[in-house]
Parts: sequence; C-alpha cells; structure tokens
Amino acid sequence: MGRIIAVCNQKGGVGKTTTSINLSACLSVAERKTLIIDMDPQSNATTGFGIEKNELEHSMYDVITGRKKRGNSIGIADIRIRSSYMEFLDIAPSSPDLAAAEVELVNSIAREKRLLSAIEAVKDEYQYVIIDSPPSLGLLTVNVLTAADSVLIPIQCEYYALEGLAELLNTVHLVQKNLNSKLVIEGALLTMFDGRLNLSRQVAEDVRGCFSGRVFESVVNRNVKLSEAPSFAKPIILYDIMSSGAENYLNLAKEIMQNEQA
Repeated sequence: MGRIIAVCNQKGGVGKTTTSINLSACLSVAERKTLIIDMDPQSNATTGFGIEKNELEHSMYDVITGRKKRGNSIGIADIRIRSSYMEFLDIAPSSPDLAAAEVELVNSIAREKRLLSAIEAVKDEYQYVIIDSPPSLGLLTVNVLTAADSVLIPIQCEYYALEGLAELLNTVHLVQKNLNSKLVIEGALLTMFDGRLNLSRQVAEDVRGCFSGRVFESVVNRNVKLSEAPSFAKPIILYDIMSSGAENYLNLAKEIMQNEQA
C-alpha cells in the first residue's frame, strides 16, 4: 500500500513544485515505485517532466470532475504517463482546466473525497504517491489533504516565511477533525536556504521553534541549477547530479525512506 505525501503550502514561490518533482525523481532513482499527481492548475509539475499540458487528451481535471469515456469514469490509471527516462516513475498530469473544477464541484456529493477515491484505485501499485498542491486553501487543496497520509510543508528561508502558516495548520486541523483523522505532518522543509545570510539562519531557527521536532534535517540550499532544470524539463538529478540541489533532494528522499522504516 503506497504512502501518500501531500506537498502543501498556500504561499506561492516556496518550492512546492520543485520539491514534488525532485522528491519524486529521487525516490524513483532509489527504485521505489512512485506516482506524482499534479493537482495545480498551473501544471508546472507536468511540464517539469516534459509533458505538453495543452496536448493532453485527459488530465486530473477529468478524474476529479468525474468525466466519462465510453461510459466509464476516467481514473488515474487512464491518464498516468510513464516517465520516458525514469523506470520507476509515473506522472498523473494536470491542465489549466483544473482551475474550473472547484466551481463545478460546488454542489457535488462528497466533493472533498474525489481525489481520495481516485487514488484508492491505484495506490497499491506504488510505494509512494507525491501530490503537488495548488497555492491556495480551496477545494483542490482540501481534496489533497483528505487523500494524504501526511503533509510536507516547504518553507522558504526569506522574510514573511511563517506568514500564512497558521491558516494552513488550521486547515490541516479541520481536515483531521472532519475528513481524514490519519493525516499527520510529515515535516517542514527549509528551502532557498543561504547559510551566508543572517536572515536565512534566523528563519531556520524560527521554523524549528514553530515545528518542534518536525523539521527535516535535510535543507534545500539556494541553487541556480534547481532554477535552470525546469527549462530543460528534467529533475535536478538528471540535469546536474553534482549540484548541491541534487544532493539536497537525495538527502530528503533518504530521510523520508528512513522515517518510513523507523
């Protein structure tokens, strides 16, 4: 049975998609069968693996809204794409249409559990399911948290880093109380860290104080190669395995696998 990890933070630009892509890639390199689900209408996790979002016949939009094909509901098994260069990695792609799903599902029954139902059909095929969440706390994110076993929270080491976290943690608490009692905090991940800056060190200290005992030892350093890799539609371990970014995400994947065994 696969472990489902949501990468979530309603604040934009904190490294959610970068983390989703590179964590998934590093887990698959370790020969862990992995599925990455793109639940962000911006579809950056989709294009980050070289998939043209505008050329997709079906996407997570069809899965979430219950679209049918030849009389049968479209599921993740119908839309997933095997990575062309990573044997153990599958991608469930997104498209800009997903932005309309929140409106279309307003009056739907069990609307918060659409993603959970979709994942149930395939999760036994994977050891890890990584979900890239949108930068909001709307219905799509509630679906992600309802389906997940745990939530990984990327936090950039910059000013206002902790802003909005109270709202996110409150949403997590509400989901735990009403929709998904097994949901836990996987950990907070410090991103865009620059050890030369007092600000980065101060933010790291504040985050460790806020998430006592739930901050990953692995830290993602500010790294130009991480910013370049998406333009080549590759995860960092394929773009530049010698970069600090590749080392950081390999360490994160190792830490998650070790925590699973503990």
